[in-house]
Amino acid sequence: MFKRGSGILLHISSLPSIGGIGDFGPAAYDFVDFLNRADQSYWQLLPLNPTDPIYGNTPYSSNSAFAVSPLFISLELLAGEGLLKKDELSAVPVFPHEDRVDYPAAIAVKGHLLDRAFERFNQSGRAGKLYADFYERNSFWLDDYAAFIAIKKNFNGQMWNQWPAEIRDRDPGTLKGLRSKLAPDLERVKFFQYLLWQQWMALKAYCRDKDVALIGDIPIYVNDDSADVWANPKIFQLDENCEPRFVAGVPPDYFSETGQRWGNPLYDWEKLKAQGYHWWIDRIRRNLELFDIVRIDHFRGFLGYWQIPASEKTAVNGEWRPGPGDSFFNAIKKKWSQLPIIAEDLGIITPDVHDAMQRFGFPGMKVLQFAFNGDAANPYLPQNYSENSIVYTGTHDNNTTRGWFRKDAQPYERENLSRYLQKAVDENSVAWDLIDLAMQSVAGIAIAPMQDVLNLAEDSRMNVPGTVSNNWQWRLKNNEITPQLAPQLARLARTTQRAN
Repeated sequence: MFKRGSGILLHISSLPSIGGIGDFGPAAYDFVDFLNRADQSYWQLLPLNPTDPIYGNTPYSSNSAFAVSPLFISLELLAGEGLLKKDELSAVPVFPHEDRVDYPAAIAVKGHLLDRAFERFNQSGRAGKLYADFYERNSFWLDDYAAFIAIKKNFNGQMWNQWPAEIRDRDPGTLKGLRSKLAPDLERVKFFQYLLWQQWMALKAYCRDKDVALIGDIPIYVNDDSADVWANPKIFQLDENCEPRFVAGVPPDYFSETGQRWGNPLYDWEKLKAQGYHWWIDRIRRNLELFDIVRIDHFRGFLGYWQIPASEKTAVNGEWRPGPGDSFFNAIKKKWSQLPIIAEDLGIITPDVHDAMQRFGFPGMKVLQFAFNGDAANPYLPQNYSENSIVYTGTHDNNTTRGWFRKDAQPYERENLSRYLQKAVDENSVAWDLIDLAMQSVAGIAIAPMQDVLNLAEDSRMNVPGTVSNNWQWRLKNNEITPQLAPQLARLARTTQRAN
């Protein structure tokens, strides 16, 4: 059971940092100060893993389950350490659209300056004990990740299963030669991850001092073109050419006639079990070093997963397969007696999933935008919550609450909401009406996306599921958090016994 409290969902990329994208620098510290003034106990983020324009910059499709995106390195903090010059920092352009991330521009600007920082780091001879300690703790994933990035660059971005067979299949002699040949590129990748670790852990310590707990996010699946699959092919269902035999997704439902074909390779759970689930245990350990609590996306995949033949273009012709279930949960319980995990249990969930959540004490998610269909038994209505649950006004996949009310909610849902609250609700009030309702509920944690706290409309939503363009771009503008906002949240937190 988590401490009763409330918090805000805001991804790092959405902070108003310099360089075109949010980072771990001053804007992040300012946001923590705001959370503290507002008596908020939690800051929830999306996955911090590297993103790729090829996959629409989604943080749920990464080339590593362990690495952090170099885009989150703070240029301002590098300047403070002398790794960048003041004139270089002042020359960083002001991006014309401050409320959107321009990924190509941010990659170009930050990439150039990060390379300069790397050169100065090497010249300074500053790779001392802190760097050595970081490398020793993380070499189990960092060596493979650095090699993957360097080799991929050497082959102009070609997918790993298209590399020459001796590299694809990880011939030890070939890899040793490549690591020597590509040493500068490998060291650059490792250096960036070191910077990210330093900056993030300093920010995490600051959050702890301000009584703000960090909630992270673990996508259950990984990208097929990733260091994880290249380095660990035996724990995935691949064919002799290292292509996925089956891929992940969900079956047809009332949202989609053809289901959702995500395309991620599926795990070979028997192989993972035989290995003591050590890859997953390492993954959880890494995330619990970064965060205080982790949400696992598509939690139901541990109980049963939709298996789609890789040759299929849609998710229609798949089948349900049993997941590892209790075997997996018992294995991780041996490592951590108390697991600070939130189970994402949205959508059509079978009883075995909720049974497992109850047995192991994992809280689920309640989303108020789903609550007002008129069914008194609707699990998203507040009277049907338990204390061991997390309530959201909406998630990163939902419209903003104002946008939902304006564009998505059916007339009967708007009427049911007004009837439930016993007051007239309109687009100007609805976001804070749902924030108030979430805070008053018995759910242990209440979370609102920052867009709802600011009462923003549909053009500020983070993601539209099933689409690949114009997502993951929204940013908080400078001075958008007004002086009145923190006291307003603090009063609500205090009156609902959620204050820090």
